[in-house]
Formats: sequence, C-alpha cells, structure tokens
Amino acid sequence: MPEISRFYGIIIRMYSGDHPPAHFHAIYGEHEAFVEIETGRILFGYIPGTALRLVQLWTDQHRNELRELWEAATQLEPLKKIAPLE
Repeated sequence: MPEISRFYGIIIRMYSGDHPPAHFHAIYGEHEAFVEIETGRILFGYIPGTALRLVQLWTDQHRNELRELWEAATQLEPLKKIAPLE
C-alpha cells in the first residue's frame, strides 16, 4: 500500500482499488484507522485522540488532493505524495 504522507509519527496510506466510501489509512504506532475523506471521521479502527486531531487537520488542508488520489486509486493509477502537516 503506497505511503502518501508522513508527519509526527503518523503514516498515511491509500490502497489502489479499495472499497468505498472514499478513505485512507492512518497508522500511528500499533494503531490503525480508516478515515473518511469527506468528513475526517474514523470509519473503522482507532488512533489516539491527539493523533486523530492531527490527521483531521491534515485532511481538512488536503481534502481536494485526497479526492483526486482516491479517484486515481480507483483507476489503479500511481499515487503521488501529499505534503505533510507542518
């Protein structure tokens, strides 16, 4: 699964051809959550509160890019990197 971003110990990944709704995977230590692109809410899994807030802030800043990547992933196209949260 391609890594599309990394910041503050959080790894963001997206699968090509993954199932709807549009989401990405946020990994923090031993925790993993599927995060919905449109809302920033966890669909499945868990990451601690501080990490989740950072992921949600990053999602808000990059929602359009995430939508484009999701579309590329559904077409099995290569996925580009997105800038980390600074």
